[in-house]
Amino acid sequence: MPALTLNGHPVDLRMDAATPLLWGLRCGANLTGAKYGCGTGECGACMVMVDGQALPSCQITLAQAQGRSITTIEGLSNDRSHPLQQAMVAEGAIQCGFCTPGIVMAGAALLAANAEPSADDINKAVTNLCRCGVYPRLVRAIQRAGRVMRGLETIAAAPAPGGNTHQRSIP
Repeated sequence: MPALTLNGHPVDLRMDAATPLLWGLRCGANLTGAKYGCGTGECGACMVMVDGQALPSCQITLAQAQGRSITTIEGLSNDRSHPLQQAMVAEGAIQCGFCTPGIVMAGAALLAANAEPSADDINKAVTNLCRCGVYPRLVRAIQRAGRVMRGLETIAAAPAPGGNTHQRSIP
């Protein structure tokens, strides 16, 4: 039973230690923000932070995660208040949303280490694939989040989860 710290809480996942962390998160902990994309660690859809470093969770077993601190998109901010989440919305850097959690986790890890990244720093650190092509807006969002983190800018809050006011009732 691999024991790890998941989003700040100790967790014992009752799964085979050879199971990829991605499946431990999705099936064992019911945290579905990390997505299965390529299964080879290339696309970044399953990116999480392991001891503060962005890593593809499809390439780490539960045995390798044992004793480590894992942060998922759900643990980064449960109310979407992280500056990068706010900046992604403000800059329109979210399209279909499939890759967004992995991108946010890679960007948040970069910002934790460097709150003033250049476009080149971002392109090297955030290698996630996005079929919608949000890359220019993504760079702007990460740099904007860095300014927010340095106290140089504020962002009006994005809508809270579940705040969809455009719902239609179907008779």
